[in-house]
Amino acid sequence: MHSEVVASRSAEQRDSRESRNGSPDAVSLAIIEQLQEDGRRPYAAIGKAVGLSEAAVRQRVQKLLDQGVMQIVAVTDPLTVGFRRQAMVGINVEGDVESIAEALTDMAEVEYVVMTAGSFDILAEIVCEDDDHLLDVINKRIRALPGVRSTESFVYLKLKKQTYMWGTR
Repeated sequence: MHSEVVASRSAEQRDSRESRNGSPDAVSLAIIEQLQEDGRRPYAAIGKAVGLSEAAVRQRVQKLLDQGVMQIVAVTDPLTVGFRRQAMVGINVEGDVESIAEALTDMAEVEYVVMTAGSFDILAEIVCEDDDHLLDVINKRIRALPGVRSTESFVYLKLKKQTYMWGTR
């Protein structure tokens, strides 16, 4: 009996450890998948699906949140909450790309910032109330940043798909 308890404890400890590269373990990934399917799913139901107690799920979710591995948020359709104009803006920079990217993250209208290799140094997704608002953000705020060499805007005509369900692969 003692060896069964030790073997069970070892397997439990092995399952609950993060992988060597700091990524979440298989159980935490399963919890993430459960929450991606339904962010309001009760911890007890998640626990049943992944083989943990409700308290253990609650603890793991909090750890994943604290580590910045995931966020639990309400995702809206911008059009239904008063934002009539969205655009992806490609930005070319002279000098330090990171300082421009950081300045963009401070703008409320900028929802997504990524530094890229290719035609643009940075891509930024912008959500605005209307065309005048978009023009103001691009012309008076983004282009005014020291080091911004040029911008190219890709105005969204229709949002066909917006999902965050890529899973944990």
